[in-house]
Amino acid sequence: MVPTARPAVPFPDRLVAAVALALSLAMSWWPLRRQIAAVRLLRGLPYARLARLETLYTAVLAVIPSWWPGRVACMEISLATVLATALTGRQARWVLGARFLPDAAHAWAEVPEGAAGRDIGDAVDRPWTPVLSVP
Repeated sequence: MVPTARPAVPFPDRLVAAVALALSLAMSWWPLRRQIAAVRLLRGLPYARLARLETLYTAVLAVIPSWWPGRVACMEISLATVLATALTGRQARWVLGARFLPDAAHAWAEVPEGAAGRDIGDAVDRPWTPVLSVP
């Protein structure tokens, strides 16, 4: 396996992202309804700016451990991004979505200005449809 380059992210953002990713991985063992309930507790915070959300999303991607034996995919990454945003005193929505042909599911984080982690791969010609948006 060829190691990939990790994005350069400031240390404070990497620290927040690492804590949020650890929380996200621990919460991934919970039933989905409990994860949703936990994210809904962040409802009263003001929304983050899109640039800040993208920075935290990049920080979460930078701290994913290569040795982790379990799953670290879009659901865990987007939840970690939402939690990292909350740890900085702001809020982002956690969105679970789907698309057809081929059938697929995806999760991303978004604020009123836009989204982080939504348009990956071939999503340009087959956009994602939000199914659940929390909070």
